[in-house]
Amino acid sequence: MKATAFIFARGGSKGLPGKNIRPLGGKPLMAWSIEHALAVKRVARVIVSTDSHEIAAVARAHGAEVPFIRPEELARDDSPEWLAWRHALNYLLDEEGVLPDAMVSVPTTAPLRSPLDIENCLDVYEKGGADMVITVTDAHRSPYFNMVKANADGTVGLVIPPQSVVARRQDVPTVFDMTTVAYVARPEFVLTHNATFEGRVRHVHVPLERAIDIDTLLDFRIAECLLSQR
Repeated sequence: MKATAFIFARGGSKGLPGKNIRPLGGKPLMAWSIEHALAVKRVARVIVSTDSHEIAAVARAHGAEVPFIRPEELARDDSPEWLAWRHALNYLLDEEGVLPDAMVSVPTTAPLRSPLDIENCLDVYEKGGADMVITVTDAHRSPYFNMVKANADGTVGLVIPPQSVVARRQDVPTVFDMTTVAYVARPEFVLTHNATFEGRVRHVHVPLERAIDIDTLLDFRIAECLLSQR
């Protein structure tokens, strides 16, 4: 199987401006994702989708292809990333006439992943029966047990009230936090559907220390701390 890895990195990050090329451990943040993808043998190429010429230059300097600049309307704060996925696949279809066996999304925001995490996702995908493979890690809260929602009368209640009395966490279904470590998708599914859970989704578990998702300066500082201890 030959997969194509995509890294979607727009230039207008609001939570942490300049995030995608901010230095982390001696290299731009996005360079970690490029290197992780290039280390996976089943990944035939690594393509960066960005609206920023500055990000494009950094991506090329670290070994990725940037065959197009993403349209502005697909790089706004409210632009669904799914549409950027679809745009990238349509580019390959229009320009090269072929889709990869698998699309791998390797977000810049999870620099502590291991290439093995991507390999594990591809292993699950190759077994068949999945339109998408996502990564998850252990959840610290459960909607059945200790997550609440606001009610119209000003009170709060459990997000998912149990059908019977629940005294222990072990009594409720196991739940996970989704991570941004990696996604593997069937290209045809992305082109014909609008969201992850419209299809058959399988998962790969990733330890918490590799699942940090950088969205804020605090997240970035935590990643720096964890990286310094490796």
